[in-house]
Amino acid sequence: MPVQSLPAGEALARLDTFDTIIDARTEDEHALDHVPGAVNWPTLNNAERITIGTMYKQVNAFEAKKRGAALAARNIAAHIERELLDKPKGWKPLVYCWRGGNRSGALATILGAIGFQVTLIEGGYKAWRAALVESLPALANRLHYRVVCGPTGSGKTRLLQALAAEGAQVLDLEALASHRSSVLGHIPGVEQPSQKRFDSLIWSALRGFDPEHPVYVESESKKVGNVRVPDALIDAMRQSPCIDLRLADRERVALLLEDYDFFVTDPAFFCRRLEALVELRGKAVVQDWTERVQRGETPSVVLDLLTQHYDPMYAQSIARNFVRFGQALRCELPERSPQSLREAARHLLALEAVAEPA
Repeated sequence: MPVQSLPAGEALARLDTFDTIIDARTEDEHALDHVPGAVNWPTLNNAERITIGTMYKQVNAFEAKKRGAALAARNIAAHIERELLDKPKGWKPLVYCWRGGNRSGALATILGAIGFQVTLIEGGYKAWRAALVESLPALANRLHYRVVCGPTGSGKTRLLQALAAEGAQVLDLEALASHRSSVLGHIPGVEQPSQKRFDSLIWSALRGFDPEHPVYVESESKKVGNVRVPDALIDAMRQSPCIDLRLADRERVALLLEDYDFFVTDPAFFCRRLEALVELRGKAVVQDWTERVQRGETPSVVLDLLTQHYDPMYAQSIARNFVRFGQALRCELPERSPQSLREAARHLLALEAVAEPA
């Protein structure tokens, strides 16, 4: 069956019409970013791609193509034996590589020869990425948001989780970024996604939301760790209605000690992270915090971090960036318990239901 091709923008819009999305690039390229939902069937794996690339440079293109074809044929055969023997004739895959060239073309040609209806993304991942970036502003602006604001430790992420459990639409940027969005927000042993991957995850989340209902999101800054929130999304968030979440200081400290338990179990790691605050808070203050952590006084250090560092900075940032915070809906949590958060989520959703037109 002839192989079809689609411009990247059209493939973007028709993504759900394909049975399987196949990324023919290497494992490393796939890990850096890929079309949402794509499976990785490398035509050449990491090591093989390096080998063939070296041959192109050091020998010649013809010899490299011969060797590359042999490797690609073996890999494609393995993919077919592993993945395709149970596929019906009506199975419709979407295939791409870096620029829609030899790697995806070889795989698509063989799948088409078998009789499958194969579609290639014209221009490959590179064109897909450009189309995704171009589509993000319209995708972000078609939705309306409710921004959960509140000082550090007030339970914003937990409230988002409670809202999601009650059926609300939630965009958890910190979860997508694998970071807790502060100088101490790095999660040990967890790497952040690349910027391209973060954009793709946001795109995938946004396209799944219903514009008829609000999307709840936390009041993030432009960067979440090392990745940047797309400008159109952050601008839309900053123009949106806000919820002012409040929790007593002792509960905030307890919540943070639960969520950042690795700081409690590994005081040395906590002290190393505190060094990042020397420029902002001064060497003497940070040294005092470090010594107290080493003496087992972590809760009191966390309280100081909240009241002396995070709260003043957060208040300034919110007032400066979220233009509707002055009219924010106040949400007081009596405690950090799941029941308290569940009741708050239900209350917010009930208010939203009353506010929405019938």
